[in-house]
Amino acid sequence: MAGGKVYFVGAGPGDPELITLKGYKILKEADVVIYTGSLINEKILDIAEKAQKINSFGMSVEEICDLIEKSYFEGKVVVRLHDGDPSIFGSVKEQFEILESKGIDFEVVPGVSSFLAAASHLKIEYTVPEITQTVVITRYPGKTPVPEDIKKIAKEKPTLIFFLSASLLPKIIGDLFEVGYPSDFPCALCYKVTFEDEKIIFGTLSDISDKAKKEGISMHALFIVSKAFLSKGKKSFVYSEKYANLVKKANKQK
Repeated sequence: MAGGKVYFVGAGPGDPELITLKGYKILKEADVVIYTGSLINEKILDIAEKAQKINSFGMSVEEICDLIEKSYFEGKVVVRLHDGDPSIFGSVKEQFEILESKGIDFEVVPGVSSFLAAASHLKIEYTVPEITQTVVITRYPGKTPVPEDIKKIAKEKPTLIFFLSASLLPKIIGDLFEVGYPSDFPCALCYKVTFEDEKIIFGTLSDISDKAKKEGISMHALFIVSKAFLSKGKKSFVYSEKYANLVKKANKQK
């Protein structure tokens, strides 16, 4: 039996202008949009003018996939709309496996993750020469276990980006202190990045928890810990005079 088409689309961090052009076009053609609750800006849902819109909050993965299956075999264009990028804490693996077991083909359209949008609003580079060249995207163990040892990862002081962990700041900070982070180590808390009610709080490991409490932030926020905040004045070799001279010399020899 011929079916319709299924897309997993990354909606981006919140600002409707940050959805990809491909994602925008697919939403325009969608018959059914199943979206991830309040994490999707309503203005993005408005793009799908003709679509039936279903909030998946509180639904099991089986219920979501049953909806997708039903719409697919009715010949409809179905969009499973995820906030940010589906591959970053999107819980899409289970959905993929169920649809594949049913013989339903699908396409994944990437989106701008909130950690990338955060860098743009913080006006920083996560990978600064001679400062930090490693970015770790993780979450702190809570209801969901984390197989990696956060303390071991943190020892080298890479850029650390914690998703889904805003309510656990004291525990994260305690672990960082245990592996040698100073109390004045820079960090930022980024709440609902690119939404109209976005909040960005700069601080240090010694005061960021109190600042978060004062602002009432305990969810929907990224916690970013990085030496990149201290990198003012550092220059990349790619843009150095030495590198420019090497390029000029190489071009002359061609």
